Amino acid sequence: MIEIVIAGFLAGIISGMGIGGGTLLIPALLFFTDLTQQQAQGVNLLFFLPTALIALYTHIKNKNVETKTAKPLIWTGLLGALCGSLLAVFLQPQILRKVFAGFLFVMGLTEVFHKKTNQKKEDGHGV
Repeated sequence: MIEIVIAGFLAGIISGMGIGGGTLLIPALLFFTDLTQQQAQGVNLLFFLPTALIALYTHIKNKNVETKTAKPLIWTGLLGALCGSLLAVFLQPQILRKVFAGFLFVMGLTEVFHKKTNQKKEDGHGV
């Protein structure tokens, strides 16, 4: 149980930074509980709501939200969330777990290689 509490705390910190706490919380729920992939994702969604609201409030207060960019993302994100949730309900847990693992792997690779590009730009060495 202490593992889940620690994972929740760390996932909250990551969520507050805007990175996405589910990348930590879902694997922790799968490793330390008897939840299925769908149940872990459902718990993650409940976890996401209050942490996202607090992070959103903080970012709006600090003027870090560009509403012109966010508005079209909100509508397309809602449509994608509907499609993804319907898909997740109908997929077998083993397949969903593999899809999630593949997603995390691709995102990790993207982040590693994307960081190098951003670092060059921040240092003034890139275009």
